[in-house]
This record gives sequence, C-alpha cells and structure tokens, in this order.
Amino acid sequence: MKKLILAVAVSAVAGGSLCAMPAWAEDAKPEHEVSFNASLVSDYRYRGISQTRLDPALQGGADYVHNPSGFYAGTWLSTIKWVKDIGNGAGSTPLEWDLYAGKKGELVKDVSYDVGALAYVYVNNKLDDVPGFKNANTFEIYGQLGYGPAYIKYSHALTTLFGIPDSKNSGYVDLGANVDLGSDFTLNLHAGYQKVRGVNDSAATYSDYKIGVSKVFNQLGGVTLAVAAVDTNADETFYASPANGKFMGKRALVVSVAKTF
Repeated sequence: MKKLILAVAVSAVAGGSLCAMPAWAEDAKPEHEVSFNASLVSDYRYRGISQTRLDPALQGGADYVHNPSGFYAGTWLSTIKWVKDIGNGAGSTPLEWDLYAGKKGELVKDVSYDVGALAYVYVNNKLDDVPGFKNANTFEIYGQLGYGPAYIKYSHALTTLFGIPDSKNSGYVDLGANVDLGSDFTLNLHAGYQKVRGVNDSAATYSDYKIGVSKVFNQLGGVTLAVAAVDTNADETFYASPANGKFMGKRALVVSVAKTF
C-alpha cells in the first residue's frame, strides 16, 4: 500500500501484513511482478496489541502485482504466541498466516484507492473449545483512500474478530501518513480505532497510536530499519496475557529490520 520495502518495515512495527506495490519508476514497471520479504521485529504489534507476548517475531511473505490493472495478491506469515496462551495448549498454533487480494489505482490525480479482502488464518487453532472464545480465524474486507503521504483506511470483519464472541461486523479505522524526510528517512505516523461489537464491546474497544522513523540502507542492498513508539488506551485486564498477566497494549519502543527481494 506504499513502497514495498518501506511497507514491510512499517508492517513489522505496526503489525499486520501489507500488500504493497513495489517502487518501480512509472515507465519501468513490468506487467507481472513477484517479490518476497523478510523481517525481524522486537515485538509484533497488531493494531497496537502484542501478538507475541511482548517478545520478538520472525516474519516473511510474498506478493504478486499485475501492474497494468492494479490487481494484487499475496501471503504473509509471522510467529505469534497469543493463540497458544489463550488456549492453554488447546490452540497451539505458533503462526499467523495472512492471505489477501485486492485492487489499487488512482481515482483522480494524486488521489489513490485500494480495496480488497484479507484472511487471517491460525492453522489448527482450537479456540472454539475454550470457554468464552470462538475460532480465531478472521476475514476482513477493506478500503483505503490516499492523498500524497496521507491515507485513511477502514477494515470490516465479516466473521467474528480473532476469537472474540459475537464480534462479527467489528471495524477498524486507520489514519496515517508516511512523510519523506529526505536522505532515505521516512516519518511514520498512525492513529487507529478498533470498534469491537458484541458482549465485549466496552472492554475490547480501544484506540492505538504510533510515531516512528524508518530508513532504507541502499548500501546494504535495500535493508530497512524502523523504530517506532507505540501506545494504546486498551483495557489492561481484557488485553492481559493469560501466560504472565502482562498488558499487551503497553507503551513501548518497537524496532524492526526488513528486506525485500
């Protein structure tokens, strides 16, 4: 959803997979493009909430883009801990596997759009066997508008949201900007609001925030280093890890290193 090597780093810091077009000059784009990415992040934060019990994660994925039409598809994986922690062994999957597809382009000059669908798959998770939870697998559709470095995006859950009962039709609003600072530095700004439907509405709904800086090191083959301060106003009890009781939405500094091939 932005230059791919930057998107990988921003995704690792902010959390979640990103389906992004590679940064080719407009007249140099091939018709079909396949790329791969890999990253290491000090804490996998997704919408501000740690997916790894505040521990590091390994991540990687692959993307295909049909440049003439703007259609794309991809997959992305990350190590996680929250499913196993909630399931107390019943939901023991150590991976999040994302599958996504969509279309992007320009509505008018300088105004871009991106629409698509994203499936979060937690293979063999058994959270529906745990009292008070449903299957963790989640399916969302999304739409994004961009103007210059700024964007607004809305994601809508067509299933229950990450195992939270009665949470179908929950939505997430994402406001942000990635501002070129020159010398391969980018300022990364984000504010989000997760509305959770159902019986856990008041406890599960929250906002999250991020301010960070990323830099591409061309001398290292395009490796991107990103550092971000993240925070949430999430309920400390609802978003506490069952494994150690720590708050998964606590304020923190998150560091990532990423590369696209």
